[in-house]
Amino acid sequence: MDKIYLDNSATTPICDAALERMTAVYRDEWGNPSSVHGMGVSAGKILTEAKKIVLSALGSAPMKGDVIFTSGGTEADNLAIIGTALAKSRNAGGRIIITDSEHAAVDAAAEYLATLGFDIVRISTRGGKLDMDELRTAVNSKTVLVSIMTVNNETGAVYDLSEAFSIVKRLNPETVRHTDAVQGFLKSKNSLLSTGADAVTVSSHKIHGPKGIGALYLSSDLIRAKKVVPIVHGGGQAGGMRSGTEDLPGIAAFAAAVEYGTSNLDDHLASITKCRAHLESRLTEDNALIEVQINRPEGKYSDHIVSLALPRIRSEIMLRYLSGEGIYVSSGSACSSHSPGPSKTLLAFGLDRKRADSTIRVSLSHLNTIDEIDRFCDVLAAGLKKIARV
Repeated sequence: MDKIYLDNSATTPICDAALERMTAVYRDEWGNPSSVHGMGVSAGKILTEAKKIVLSALGSAPMKGDVIFTSGGTEADNLAIIGTALAKSRNAGGRIIITDSEHAAVDAAAEYLATLGFDIVRISTRGGKLDMDELRTAVNSKTVLVSIMTVNNETGAVYDLSEAFSIVKRLNPETVRHTDAVQGFLKSKNSLLSTGADAVTVSSHKIHGPKGIGALYLSSDLIRAKKVVPIVHGGGQAGGMRSGTEDLPGIAAFAAAVEYGTSNLDDHLASITKCRAHLESRLTEDNALIEVQINRPEGKYSDHIVSLALPRIRSEIMLRYLSGEGIYVSSGSACSSHSPGPSKTLLAFGLDRKRADSTIRVSLSHLNTIDEIDRFCDVLAAGLKKIARV
C-alpha cells in the first residue's frame, strides 16, 4: 500500500539538495565558524553565504538587516517577542498585540509576558480576516510590539500584513512589527519584507529542509536601535543575539532548501494550485463527499492548506481511519495536537465547537499528485460511509 502524505504544514520531506548539502558539510566542513584558523574561516564563509541566500529570499539585501539562525520557528518567535519586550526598561507593562489565531509559539510567548505584567491584546480574525478596526483601537503609545502571522497554519487564511503594519506604523512608529511567516515562506511570489515587517520568522522543515533549524530576520533599524535583546546567553555568537555554536550543516541545508524552493517556485505553486482545484472539484461533484464542507477564509488564502469539516464525525476518528489506509492528514497544528478540546484557532475563525471538533486539515506540497488527491477522496468517501454506519 502506497503512502500518501498530505500533512505538509506539519513538516515536509527533505529535498535532495538539502540532504546532499548537509551531508557534505558534516563530512568536509566540520570547523567551528568562530575559530580563527583556516577551517573556521571556511566554515564562517558557509554561514555568511547561507545568510545571504535567506535574506535574498525574504526580499532583503544583506546590508538591510540580518538573519539570526535558531533551533526552529518556535525559538525565533520567542526571540522576536520576548527579546523585544525585554529590550528596554521603558517597555515594562507595555502592550503586546497579537491575533486570536496565532501559533502556540507566539501565543505562549505572549502569555509568558503577561505574567511579567505586559498587557496582551488579541485581535479578532473571524472568517480568516484581521479586524483592522480592532487593531486601530488597540495600538497606543505603550504598544511595544505587534505580531501577526502571515498565513494561518490551520485555515490557510492570508492576513493583510501591509495594511496592518501601515496602521501600526502610522499610529506608533516605535512599535516593532513582527510576522510569523513559517507557513507563508516560499508559498507565494510576494516579498515578505514588502509588508513592512521589522522582524520575520521562518523555518527550514516547512520548505523541504531539515528539522531543528529556523531563522529570525531583524531589520537594520531594530539592530541599530537595540530593540531586540538575546534570550539565549553565552559565547556571543550571531552578533550576541543568539549564543551557541552554530549548526552549520543544518544551516547550509536550510539555505540549499531555500535555493531549491526559490528556483522552482513557479512550478511548485502551480502544482499545489492544480491539486487544490482538483480536490475542491471532487468535493463538489462527488455525491459521496457532498456533505464535506470547506472552511474557506472570507479573504485571501493560501492554496496549500485546505480545512475540511466532516459531517457528524470527529476528526480524531477519521484521522485514524485514513492513517490505517496509508493516508496522512491532521486535525490542525501538529504543535497543538495534544491540547484537549477543539482548536482555539478554528473557534476564533467562527466555527462552533462541534464543527471545529470535526475538522481535518489537508496540506499540500508540490510532491503531491492528482492521483493522490483522487485516492484521498475515494478513501475519505469510504470512511464517511463506514464510520457513519458504525
